[in-house]
Amino acid sequence: MGKRQANYELLRIIAMFMVVTLHYLSHTGMLLSAGAGGSVSQVLGMLVESFCIVAVNVYVLISGYFLVKSGFKVKRVLILVCQVLFYATLIPLIMMGTGIFSGEGEGGYRILQYIFPLQTEHYWFAVSYVFLYLFSPIVNAAAKSMSRRQLQITIAGLIFLFCGWKSVIPVRFAIDRFGYDFGWFLCVYLIGAYIRLHGCRLVGDARRAWGLYAGCALAIFAIGSGAYLINDKTGLLTYYMEVPYHYNYILCLLGAVGLFGAFRYVKVPEGKISEWICKLSPLTFGVYLFHEHIDIRNEWVRWMEDFIGPAAEAGAGGFIFHLLASVLLVYAAGSFIDAVRLNIFRFAGRYLTGRKVNAWVDALDEEFR
Repeated sequence: MGKRQANYELLRIIAMFMVVTLHYLSHTGMLLSAGAGGSVSQVLGMLVESFCIVAVNVYVLISGYFLVKSGFKVKRVLILVCQVLFYATLIPLIMMGTGIFSGEGEGGYRILQYIFPLQTEHYWFAVSYVFLYLFSPIVNAAAKSMSRRQLQITIAGLIFLFCGWKSVIPVRFAIDRFGYDFGWFLCVYLIGAYIRLHGCRLVGDARRAWGLYAGCALAIFAIGSGAYLINDKTGLLTYYMEVPYHYNYILCLLGAVGLFGAFRYVKVPEGKISEWICKLSPLTFGVYLFHEHIDIRNEWVRWMEDFIGPAAEAGAGGFIFHLLASVLLVYAAGSFIDAVRLNIFRFAGRYLTGRKVNAWVDALDEEFR
């Protein structure tokens, strides 16, 4: 895959920080909601969410940008699946072993979620991402064989299907999953591939790229807040006030393209900083798998509040500190755990070197070169 580019690896880290931030805001109630009075902290939370909501699209754009030029690897798929299984199965065992979680009152389906995390959509992002990677050889071959105009038409059609009408019509369509699905990931992946193959005028320079990101984020905040105020008076926009914060909303997509494009012009100096960024970046997926495990996703904010106090009591002045402290602690814990996981996998990889299963996987990888 070649030498890692520290600017994009830094963006990958920032995107995962944003993902954890989004989950923090949701679980602490620091967002405006229909039928509830809004506090200053909640308005501030909406502003923070408006700048972070691009995170998932950015993560997929990075994948499309790099994978379109790199070869497909069966080994990578197996590692991804094993990584998901590592967290899905070991976390409940550790939590029950330490008495944090008893497992009582949970049905048999919960066990299936541990054993078959992809099939049960234990982690929706992991499911969509694994499917996207499996389809990447076909998508890459198509993208590289199509003309620039053909690819433009294809992407335009996908954008129209997934986020065109839903962005302007205040009614939920039956096929709309808000961007939480493989179909939307495929669309965003193709955009990332297009940028790598043909460039993008929208992000032709740093000022334009940063302006696109900031402008879209502020527009999302204005539209979302405006819809909240109208709904508060009329009750007519209960659904649409959430639409600007869907991954397949047009401004969310454009904002992600802007932020992704802006990091092309970010220069990370060579040396220790660059080395640490490239060491931390591969741990980002583990941060997601840790804090979004079904036994942790609804608990970690409560654990943080037990440690640093309730978010609601922090007030507008302490809100940012509470958010940053919580997100940093969770991110650090997730990175540490995934560093342990990575060393375990490396040890297992050395053990498998020279064995039949490793030779079989290498033979499959040769077919895609």
